[in-house]
Amino acid sequence: MDRRDFFRAVGRIAAGPAAALAAATADAATVPAHHWAMVVDIRRCIGCQACTIACVMENRPPENVFRTIVSTYEVAQDERVDTYVLPRLCNHCDDPPCVPVCPVGATFKAPDGEVLIDADRCVGCGYCVQACPYDARFLNRETGTADKCTFCAHRLEAGLLPACVETCVGGARVFGDLADPHSEVSRLLAEYRGEVRVLKPEENTHPNVFYIGLDPRFSGRVEGAPTLWRPVPESA
Repeated sequence: MDRRDFFRAVGRIAAGPAAALAAATADAATVPAHHWAMVVDIRRCIGCQACTIACVMENRPPENVFRTIVSTYEVAQDERVDTYVLPRLCNHCDDPPCVPVCPVGATFKAPDGEVLIDADRCVGCGYCVQACPYDARFLNRETGTADKCTFCAHRLEAGLLPACVETCVGGARVFGDLADPHSEVSRLLAEYRGEVRVLKPEENTHPNVFYIGLDPRFSGRVEGAPTLWRPVPESA
């Protein structure tokens, strides 16, 4: 709080408790909530899986299932084979299809933008797993409930970055607040305007995971939406 804010607050108190409360409420209404998002710069990703290991150590999912992973693809073209990487995780969509299909309201959109799961309410029906167009959810065989990336919500509450971001060797994962125009994610999205892409824009889920540097051979432009990269299935 600077001096101007301090004397403004003192003036409100002098005007009476009711006036002070009304003014404080009005000020709170003008302060935007956080809108957490991640920018993944493919040009910096080396496919080392440090993010995957960090997530496993932090969140302890069952063996052989992952909240985030870097998929690797080999593509043959003109007698040449190129290798591409794609970091994948829950996209924390603004219009998440996993939310309305939950019969008990266990999956919900948090005020700061994360899509989260109330494990105490989840009945493990798997409807949300089927509804996710990004294959970012799974049923946790140990808990019997739906599971996925949470942007490490518990770390955000403590003022820390998601584990995958903190351990990214190449600095490919950038996390921040879209509600803050001066945040690093806001700066990157502004700097690379027109080049930023999201996965499956035709789904109209409005993801909060954005990609820079996706190879154009993997994209199909959609009218009025960012460019799409459809990764081949893991088994291919």
